Amino acid sequence: MSSLPPATALRAPTILMFDSGLGGLSVFRELARARPDARFIYAADDAAFPYGALSEDALVARVMAVMDRLIARTAPDAVVVSCNTASTLVLPPLRARFAIPFVGTVPAIKPACESSLTREVSVLATPGTVRRDYTQKLIQDFAGDCHVTLVGSTRLAPLAEAAMRGEEVSNAEIAAEIAPAFVREGRSRTDTVVLACTHYPLLLDRLKQVAPWPVRWIDPAAAIARRLSSLVGPVAFASNPAPMRLFSTGRPLDAALVERIGGRRSRSGEILDMEASAPA
Repeated sequence: MSSLPPATALRAPTILMFDSGLGGLSVFRELARARPDARFIYAADDAAFPYGALSEDALVARVMAVMDRLIARTAPDAVVVSCNTASTLVLPPLRARFAIPFVGTVPAIKPACESSLTREVSVLATPGTVRRDYTQKLIQDFAGDCHVTLVGSTRLAPLAEAAMRGEEVSNAEIAAEIAPAFVREGRSRTDTVVLACTHYPLLLDRLKQVAPWPVRWIDPAAAIARRLSSLVGPVAFASNPAPMRLFSTGRPLDAALVERIGGRRSRSGEILDMEASAPA
């Protein structure tokens, strides 16, 4: 009687998460729940933060250069670009250059408009995301009869970074940045706000406190986690998740801060040398 061959153990995937700063940690929290087996690498291009200040050509060149070095250093199985400003522009050239899956973060306009009862939806983003053709196409394809207000905040992402680092950020500063997202049109008013920058969910409790009225806040992190998990295969057994490896291009990331926000042990931050020659 022949015996079946032993089952092949599932291999834990290596996932690279990329953002301009700490915002991607709002996505990481969902990814860590969905993939406790994964080896995570978090990379922040903080030397170029905020990305919204860059021209489109400069942003593409910058992200491609940083990604060249990161992929050469870490050999990930998949990459999550946890930045709306970058994702709405850079995903096509990244997918053309690298033979690994890329999961982007784009404004969740479709689910927001599907669920809105008042048909008044706002997209709280950065100026770069607001002016992207990609964002306009999402509205054209999925808004239907919804009125969509685009709000490009210049300060909310830096305020989120400051708050996460323990610096004082007043409610008045936050309220001023989100005020244009709350719109009244006759008897209707905004009932849904899309958080189209991964930094913004880090301030969600504060956003709820200062909002002029209650709304539904749409955070795409859970959907991103489901998409990533479908690409990297079944979950492998993981009794003790590996510490997250940290990279940055400016100053070393604070491992204790990353652990507090993301909820997983992290190694000391490493600096990615952007002055060295790019990999061939």
